[in-house]
Amino acid sequence: MHLSPSMERYVLHWGEMGSRWGVNRSVSQIHALLYLSARPLHAEEISETLNIARSNVSTSLKELQGWDLVHMVHVLGDRRDHFEAPHDLWQMLLTIANARKQREIAPTLSTLRKCVLDGSEESDIPAESLKRMEDMLEFIANLTNWYEQVSKLPKGTLVKIMKLGAKVAKLIGK
Repeated sequence: MHLSPSMERYVLHWGEMGSRWGVNRSVSQIHALLYLSARPLHAEEISETLNIARSNVSTSLKELQGWDLVHMVHVLGDRRDHFEAPHDLWQMLLTIANARKQREIAPTLSTLRKCVLDGSEESDIPAESLKRMEDMLEFIANLTNWYEQVSKLPKGTLVKIMKLGAKVAKLIGK
């Protein structure tokens, strides 16, 4: 696959952003390439296009499939597995948010609940420390509940809410 200069810049930047978010650079670059591609690509083509080792491509594709960000498809007349990324940005955002919620937020909530429960039974914990743990638990629980509600809204509604931005404050009253 030929990458124009702006496509190459996009893929390279997505790789750098991914590494800042804790995702392997190759994984992010492959995701960016598949997102930009007009057609499904096979692993050898991904490897050649990005100049990444074939084994690294295979590992990265498995990780992307685990995140549900890449799907395997079959192309008539070609026995190789091909891969594509969904092009719906809202679907991508919600998929990433849900995966991060499961991998990061759920264990954090569980630990916070245990800390608050245990802390409330400890005689030597400062009241201010316990209050801060309770506040953090409440904040993350509220954020999680908000996400659960928002993620179920139709895409059109989500777009309207996003475009409203700070105008939402006017609707609900300052």
